[in-house]
Amino acid sequence: MSDINVPTVKLNNGVEMPTLGFGVFQVPDLSQAEQAVTDALNTGYRLIDTAAAYQNEEAVGQAIKKSSVPRDQIFVTSKLWVSDFSYKRAKAGIDASLQKLGLDYMDLYLLHQPYGDTLGAWRALEEAQKAGKIRAIGVSNFYADQLKNLELTMPVKPAVNQIEVNPWYQQSQEVKFNQDEGVRVEAWAPFAEGKHHIFTDETIAKIAAAHDKSNGQVILRWLLQRGITVIPKSVHQNRMVENIDVFDFELSADEMKLMNSLDKKESQFFDHRDPVTIEQIFGSSLKAVRDSED
Repeated sequence: MSDINVPTVKLNNGVEMPTLGFGVFQVPDLSQAEQAVTDALNTGYRLIDTAAAYQNEEAVGQAIKKSSVPRDQIFVTSKLWVSDFSYKRAKAGIDASLQKLGLDYMDLYLLHQPYGDTLGAWRALEEAQKAGKIRAIGVSNFYADQLKNLELTMPVKPAVNQIEVNPWYQQSQEVKFNQDEGVRVEAWAPFAEGKHHIFTDETIAKIAAAHDKSNGQVILRWLLQRGITVIPKSVHQNRMVENIDVFDFELSADEMKLMNSLDKKESQFFDHRDPVTIEQIFGSSLKAVRDSED
């Protein structure tokens, strides 16, 4: 096991969350996902991030069950998909995640997208938290106005907002808004899935060379110094080791500014506010909810 101790941050409800974790997005093969989580735990990761939509909660649960790491030292996150965004369906969705994970509780549970009956689903999350099924509740891909609407409407404020943040899409205003609200920002796709040659970019490489680190390590360090939790994904253990080894150096103010200058100010994947995108990706799921409620 790694001797690296990942720092934690206290969420707005007092729960301690690691500042760096391991994500299993796009690892639907259950045996590969289980092995990846096993390797991650052995490497020193203590935050594991999955979702109902990733279709690998069972694998994550198996790896945790077989691990020698005590359950109370592992911070487990999962997410509810939009097809379960109603009060009734969300209650069932929470229980389904717990069953698939084989756990008595989850440390963090998120609404995966800001569409459909988010308020009804959030009420179910609040009740599950009160019942001890979830330690902290939050959202993913919520813009500032959507987050504020939820805050003003519901009793419990989200503890976390998991959004796309990487050198090409830095979301400075959104990050600041969340942080000002006391909501922890967690970055998905911190490496933008390698787009625009991010792992060999000359600007990042120059900073990396000064610290004897890789481009990926510089990116993770830059995010951490912005007060953002990161969840890099890799199925290769050597990359897992590299990604967690980012706590023994610090970027200077000038290096942070240089990283900030790389912002292309556009999502590297899709615009969560584009009506066509919403209809294409989430429309069928939302229709299923409406039909089930009729």
